[in-house]
Amino acid sequence: MLSVEDWAEIRRLRRAEGLPIKVIARTLNISKNTVKSALADDAPPKYERAPRGSVVDEVEPRIRELLQVYPRMPATVIAERIGWQRSIRVLSARVAELRPVYLPPDPASRTAYAAGEIAQCDLWFPDVEIPVGFGQTRTATRLPVLTMISAYSRWLLAMLIPSRRAEDLFAGWWELISGLGAVPRALVWDGEGAIGRWRGGRVELTQECQAFRGVLATKVIVCQPADPEAKGLIERSHDYLERSFLPGRTFASPADFNTQLQDWLAVVNTRTRRALGCAPSERISADRAAMLALPPVAPAVGWSAALRLPRDHYIRLDGNDYSVHPSAVGRRVLVRADLDQVQVFCDGQSLAAHDRIWATHQTISDPIHIEAAKVLRRRRIQIPPPPAETEVAVRDLTAYDAAFGVDLDGGAA
Repeated sequence: MLSVEDWAEIRRLRRAEGLPIKVIARTLNISKNTVKSALADDAPPKYERAPRGSVVDEVEPRIRELLQVYPRMPATVIAERIGWQRSIRVLSARVAELRPVYLPPDPASRTAYAAGEIAQCDLWFPDVEIPVGFGQTRTATRLPVLTMISAYSRWLLAMLIPSRRAEDLFAGWWELISGLGAVPRALVWDGEGAIGRWRGGRVELTQECQAFRGVLATKVIVCQPADPEAKGLIERSHDYLERSFLPGRTFASPADFNTQLQDWLAVVNTRTRRALGCAPSERISADRAAMLALPPVAPAVGWSAALRLPRDHYIRLDGNDYSVHPSAVGRRVLVRADLDQVQVFCDGQSLAAHDRIWATHQTISDPIHIEAAKVLRRRRIQIPPPPAETEVAVRDLTAYDAAFGVDLDGGAA
């Protein structure tokens, strides 16, 4: 058989050097017919073994008959039906080769994301215990991490929030979106209670979610139950957080957790992703450009309540009591709180501003409020003067004797 080297040299001598066929044959010590064959073949010579028959060839017609009626019949059942006594591997290979002929085409769709189109959101519950002050710690069930990833750029955002309640969830969600700098056109969620759920074959979003998405002018998609593949990007991000962020770390407080998490994300978003062939930082600009702009007015998120301030001048929020200036006792006050601060207003005037604590069953008092309450109590309490002495007239007892007709001197009147 002519080697590839000789085949290449024959073609070079003929086309580049212009040598006659007989000269090439004499130079390479081969026949002229071999030179002609090499010049006629556009592909290099390749050794191919002559096909040999297989032991399955004689039963192939029977295999085709069975597959034509039952295209998904397992190879083991086919072996039983045709009385196959040899290796099942040989038969299975032939069945796998023939089966697609009798099955309808079933191409799989490839998921592709357009810039600015979708971001997936979820809650991650890390297996950690974080000190929250006052000798208390909280576990993952009470301290979720809100996560969001843009599908096109794979830009990942996350932050620890105090609870799963709608007030804290939407406050944290707005911080992630505002940190992204734009609004994805669709936001995908699992069946989180504060977001919405499937009911009667359709999605029902909560009133808080409808108000939130209305301000952002975006769409919220709730995945059907038991469908984790619908938000596989964020699920894989949780696995990445478990394997890469958590190991070997300790956290002194929720603020320390968020600080370490943001530092880690700043590095992660610059790492090359194999699925993209580049880093998320190289795609995020195009992603933001295709998203919606942030609304001119931020959505109303966090805690908000109007109430009448009781005499003890404390308001309760998320299991804790916060002091308020006692000058507003008995008046309507507005309580507002976000992830970091608790504020109280009355007629547009600030009456209290406390750092929000993540512990529970605590009383937070401002010394100014305590002192003001003492002053107001002293002004209200006044000691009444002692009663004045009055003279009581003493009546003559003979008037009673005359009224009843009694004569004590010896006879009736």
